[in-house]
Amino acid sequence: MPLYETVLIARNDVTQQQVEAVAEEIKTELEADGGAVKKTEYWGLRSLAYRIKKNRKGHYMLLGLDAKPAFITEMERRLGLNEDILRFMTLRVDEIEEAPSAILSRKSDDRERGFRGPKPAGRFESGRRRGYDDREEFRARDEFARDDFRGGMEE
Repeated sequence: MPLYETVLIARNDVTQQQVEAVAEEIKTELEADGGAVKKTEYWGLRSLAYRIKKNRKGHYMLLGLDAKPAFITEMERRLGLNEDILRFMTLRVDEIEEAPSAILSRKSDDRERGFRGPKPAGRFESGRRRGYDDREEFRARDEFARDDFRGGMEE
């Protein structure tokens, strides 16, 4: 049977257990049809690139499936009818990798970074904040005003 990868995006209102229940439902139907789920990954609650049905976040789930094409069309039809699923995409692949996907491996890299050291001082060398009057144009104007220049009004 051909191999497929399906990514689901569920609403942020549902819990992780409900998203995993949808995946479990797909798994039981697939096993009854003679296929198998080779890989299941929960990617977590992530921000969406744009709003989908008034949602800004969604639960992401990856499924690696060994199924017949007829089952995939039926699964996609049911996912389209499920109100909790915002989007889904199924791709046919040559093989399903056993290693964690790029999304999960990138998350672990972010966790390993940890503390990067103190923040740089910023725009000014000393790191102190400067007030409104410390800007260069005000300092130049004040220096000009301090030079006893009175334009011909000498006593």
